[in-house]
Amino acid sequence: MSAASPDADLFGRLDDRAKGRAFAILFAVLLSSAAGNTALQTVLPAIGRQVGIPDVLISSIFSLSALLWGVMSPVWARMSDKRGRKPMVILGMAGFAVSMLGFGFFILMGLKGLMVPLAVFAGAALSRAIFGLVGSASNPAAQAYVADRTAPADRTNALATMASASGLGTILGPAVAPFLVFPLLTLSGPMFSFALIAGVVLILVMRGLPEAPEEIPERAGDTARKPRARVRWNDRRIMPFILYGFLLASAQTVNQQTLGFMVIDKLNISPAKAAAFAGIAMMAGAVASLLAQWGLIRMLRLIPRQLLWLGAGCAGLGNLIVAFSPDYHTLVVGFALCSLGYGFARPGFTAGASLSVGHEEQGAVAGAISAINGASVIIAPVLGVALYKWAHPSPYLMNVVVLVGLVAYALIDPIMRRVGEAAAPREARDEAQVVDASSIDATGPH
Repeated sequence: MSAASPDADLFGRLDDRAKGRAFAILFAVLLSSAAGNTALQTVLPAIGRQVGIPDVLISSIFSLSALLWGVMSPVWARMSDKRGRKPMVILGMAGFAVSMLGFGFFILMGLKGLMVPLAVFAGAALSRAIFGLVGSASNPAAQAYVADRTAPADRTNALATMASASGLGTILGPAVAPFLVFPLLTLSGPMFSFALIAGVVLILVMRGLPEAPEEIPERAGDTARKPRARVRWNDRRIMPFILYGFLLASAQTVNQQTLGFMVIDKLNISPAKAAAFAGIAMMAGAVASLLAQWGLIRMLRLIPRQLLWLGAGCAGLGNLIVAFSPDYHTLVVGFALCSLGYGFARPGFTAGASLSVGHEEQGAVAGAISAINGASVIIAPVLGVALYKWAHPSPYLMNVVVLVGLVAYALIDPIMRRVGEAAAPREARDEAQVVDASSIDATGPH
């Protein structure tokens, strides 16, 4: 039997209700994390200026967390190969809940004047580091869970649907954040609220996500599954997608981290009032991203290699509009166009990397792709905000140069141009072996 057989055959053994429940629970995991993180990004500029933390310092609050995320994502991906996907999703959600709870506590202390700004910054950064250290376990495990259980022809749409959870989260986060600013908790309210939401989702994962004992290598016999393969980031099959994804995610991070400051300066209003307008802009961007992932990708039947150049091109044009936006409304339009491009491109490089390897390597690839999200937030926020403070259009013009380069890269690189062609025959053989093995199991001795 192929090393991939138990995973590839999982949904064949589940009824329709179990299949839907599994995807819905994983969707909730990614949705709640994205909503919490985006709500935090929405109010953080206002928190920084109200507490008295400098803009560049407040933008670096994610750096330690991002570094840990980048380092730990491949580790958790390998652990999910060894221990199973579900335990890692559980661990990640627990880390997210604890991180948000701690972050909310230190911000509340700062807003109440019970801590000096430097102590607030240190406590919030360390609390956020918990998310990078432990919360990073759920993302690669969820991606690998889906990739393990989808045929190559369906994988782009399946991963786009999972990616859209983050897009929907960036709508809900800013939308609900103003309603979570309670009189006692003030701007720290969203953090405590999302810690509670994470606890509810954690219970859903523990009670409802299906994962049979025979899927976990440590509980299976030696003949049930071979050890999963490890994939290095510089593996020629996936390296173009890793490089593309890192640069694209870095550009998106610059847009997200500078948006709140640009709204404050563009409208010339108080930080507290600007948080609502920043939320509206983020919601517009999230709607555009969902339009790409829920509608246009399927409607136009776009494949990964098309998504790569189309996504970078749209995002580059959006950054050009943002750079020279004369008012808030033009800024929102430009940010939405950026998000439309990122909505195309993210499923492009995620599915491209997944399709370039076999079933037994999906966990390792998921870890490498997930590490991109952390690595892109180590330097990009500080660089973006520093450039913004120097000259407002400069970070977006830098993005334009990077994204135009990615368009050219996607059109020229031979692996990105042929994505999926080499993987399809191997995947087909795996699936054929699954069918043969299933027939033997069903009729032969146990």
